[in-house]
Amino acid sequence: MNTYDKNETLVLHADKEWSEKEGTASPAIYYSATFMSKDAAEFAEMANTPRHSKYYTRYGNPVHDRVIEIMADLEGTETALVTGSGMGAISTTLLALLQAGDHVVAQTRHYMGTAKILDEMLTKFGIEVTVVEQTDVQEFEKAIRPNTKLIIIETPANPTLIVTDLEAVASLAKQHDILVMADNTFASPLNQRPHDYGVDIIVHSATKYLGGHHDIVAGVVCTSNELAEKIWNVHTAIGSVLSPMDAWLLLRGLRTFPIRMERINENALALAMFLEGQEMVEEVFYPGLESHPQHELAKSQMNGYGAVIAFSVKGGYKETQKFVSSLNLTQHAVSLGGVESLVVHTAAMWEGALNEEQMKTAGIPANFVRFSVGLEHIEDLKKDVLQALQEV
Repeated sequence: MNTYDKNETLVLHADKEWSEKEGTASPAIYYSATFMSKDAAEFAEMANTPRHSKYYTRYGNPVHDRVIEIMADLEGTETALVTGSGMGAISTTLLALLQAGDHVVAQTRHYMGTAKILDEMLTKFGIEVTVVEQTDVQEFEKAIRPNTKLIIIETPANPTLIVTDLEAVASLAKQHDILVMADNTFASPLNQRPHDYGVDIIVHSATKYLGGHHDIVAGVVCTSNELAEKIWNVHTAIGSVLSPMDAWLLLRGLRTFPIRMERINENALALAMFLEGQEMVEEVFYPGLESHPQHELAKSQMNGYGAVIAFSVKGGYKETQKFVSSLNLTQHAVSLGGVESLVVHTAAMWEGALNEEQMKTAGIPANFVRFSVGLEHIEDLKKDVLQALQEV
């Protein structure tokens, strides 16, 4: 692990050994499915070395290794893995660490893809899942069984921005020899480092802040060397592979990540405060606001509060549709954490993926909006939001 004092330096130089070997200012793209060995002995060594970067790209690639070095340093873990998507990171990890007869404790609010895996996929393999209210650590404790192998959390949670107490859950898990996996996508490693609080596995949709430009789909798993090898063994079988080009774009995105995140944090907090003062806004959910019911907890484990603001527009489904459709500057699209601001009518996005009961459990009302703040000037964002609210 590197010892750079500041993340701005880390993201530029944590992989400098590769730069020195390649002799290029910009990282090389190893767009090759397979790599040659000089003789049979070297081939045997390559074939039998886990995560070798120059054997076969499903196993590893030099561009993957550069991303891995930076991500492990950002999250403070021993190592990392890259996958073809955030869901690839989550599903591969779950399948690697669980088997029939195991039990998982999860929280009520998760990203919809994760929720579907927990509700539908794991049960097919004989794995039991108990869902608990994540704001109450005692609920996690009550749910633990002798066969509980994993606690999975997501904080802040998508899309409601509920915060889970990282240290309390990790401490509880350690008492029972249970692994903890945290989805850190909504926070990012610059705003929150779950490993510092005892979390064993951190997953990301690198499509979001880490790539930062809405041009790749990628995932990352940050963990120990021991767990990484177990997950990698399943990863090679499942094949959720990150292409060399997307790995290169992710590496490029990481170079500017700290600077982008600083502006995003500033913009989002300012816009959240602005929204709180608007008559047509019913309620604003943002961990950085003092009005957030878990603001003090968020402040204790986060350095910044991220791009995503959730808020409810006065009225119902139609009024919220009108608001979202009236925005001019903000793009109407899924995802988050990129340079451009994005907005979605949350109920419209999720109703096709979750049934009515799941929507209710996830806490998604008809007038809910998820707004991902980008790098536009804050005054332009405020102006755009205000004119859209006036159209409702």
